[in-house]
Amino acid sequence: MKYNKLGNSDLAVSSIGFGAMSLDVNQPLEAIALVQYAFGQGINYFDTADLYDNGANELLLGKAIKPFRKNIVLASKVGNRWRKDGSGWDWDVSPAYITQAIDNSLTRLQTDYLDLYQVHGGTNQDDFEAVVDTMEQFVKQGKIRYYGISSIRPNVFTKYCKESNIVSNMMQYSILDNRPEPYFPLFEQSNVSVIARGVLAQGVLVNKKAKCYLDYKEDEVANIQGQLKAYSQIHYLNEIILPLAYVLQQKEVSSALIGTRTVHQLDDILHAYRELSPLDFDVFEFRKSFYKDHIS
Repeated sequence: MKYNKLGNSDLAVSSIGFGAMSLDVNQPLEAIALVQYAFGQGINYFDTADLYDNGANELLLGKAIKPFRKNIVLASKVGNRWRKDGSGWDWDVSPAYITQAIDNSLTRLQTDYLDLYQVHGGTNQDDFEAVVDTMEQFVKQGKIRYYGISSIRPNVFTKYCKESNIVSNMMQYSILDNRPEPYFPLFEQSNVSVIARGVLAQGVLVNKKAKCYLDYKEDEVANIQGQLKAYSQIHYLNEIILPLAYVLQQKEVSSALIGTRTVHQLDDILHAYRELSPLDFDVFEFRKSFYKDHIS
């Protein structure tokens, strides 16, 4: 497993990250075993959020990582506040709320600090200075080591890159979603790493039936699936390699966050990743070979 520096921090995160959102809180023993297996395979970056399962995801992950907490990079997120009646959530990054939320997350995760705390979205209406000041206070208090955001909104992450000390931005990024790419120079200049999520495009890039995805029509997705399969067969590659390679060979990307529910699924990902390492793969030449109308 390769470990990459996360932005302007002293954190080194595994190229394959573990997205805890996929854990089944109704199968706690299996979920805990999966997390611990992932750690044993070299994954050191584990990511959750207080939003997932109304906090139950953090509780489960906290139990799973307890034996090796000090040996991992643990991340969570804040900003989506569950309504008291459980009917949904509202956006809230007021200092009062996120100060309460960090303490609740630490309690659920059974730890006294987070390595990375992320603003789980963001809007133009947020009190940016208040959010940043609160995060900086958390750093001084030792509750978090670093902070970042999780946003695909340029008007949000651009301001954070230029006017705060974020070390990362989690963004949806895959062969089917290249929206982050125009901003890679900004991230590099700001020393902010990209944590890529949605790398397999909800499974469409590996084993799921073609469907509409973002601005791609179903037949366009099917065509891309066919191109990926043909390229993989010609070059004797595991079909998961190309989606991983497309993301991880971008120097701005520190980790590809993958969500799995079984050891078998995780093994498939890790097997492909290990084959990827020696692969001489030119992302840009590959990209030119198809879907030219969508990617310049």
